[in-house]
Amino acid sequence: MSYPNQNPYGPPPGQQPGYGYPQQQPAPAPYGPYPGGGGMPPAGPYLSRMPGGVKAARVMLFVLAGLNLIGLVGAVAGLGGVSKAARNASPYQSHDTATALNVGKGLLIALIVLIVIFTVVAVTLALQFGNGGGGVRIGTIVFGVANTLASFLVFPLGLVHTVLGILVIAFASKDDGNAWFNRPRY
Repeated sequence: MSYPNQNPYGPPPGQQPGYGYPQQQPAPAPYGPYPGGGGMPPAGPYLSRMPGGVKAARVMLFVLAGLNLIGLVGAVAGLGGVSKAARNASPYQSHDTATALNVGKGLLIALIVLIVIFTVVAVTLALQFGNGGGGVRIGTIVFGVANTLASFLVFPLGLVHTVLGILVIAFASKDDGNAWFNRPRY
C-alpha cells in the first residue's frame, strides 16, 4: 500500500483518511553491540564448528607429522650406520670410499634437518586450525605444495606424502575452508 492512500474507493471503514500503518519500534537485538561498532554483526554464515574438509586437512597434517617422525627415526638410524662405517673403514681402502661416506653423512644430516622443519611446521599449522585466520590457510596451502614437491625427491617412498600433500592443498583451498579461516572472531 502506498502513502498517501491511492485507493479510489476511499479509506477502509474505521480508518481515518490519510493515515497508513502506524510506525513500529525496531525490535531490540538479542545480544550486545557488535565490537566493531553498530548494533549487529555483519551478515553472513557463522561457522561454529569446523567443516569436515578442514578437519580432514588438519588430521592429514598430523598424519604427515607422524610419518615424518618415522622417517626421522630411520634417517637417524641411517646416520648412525654411516658414521659407524666411516669409523670402521680400513686405512687401506681408497680415498673415494671415505669421501662417499662423508657425503652420505652430510646428505643424511640435511635430510634430518628438513624432516624436523617439515614436522614442526605441520604440527604448528594443525594446532592453529581452531583459531587461526587466513594466514594459517595460506601457510597450509604453501606447506602442502612444499611437501608435495619434496616428496617427489624420494618418490617411491614418498608416495603417501604426495597424496596427502595434494589432499591438504585441496581441502584447505575449498570454499568451506575459506569460510572457516575468514570467519569473524570475537
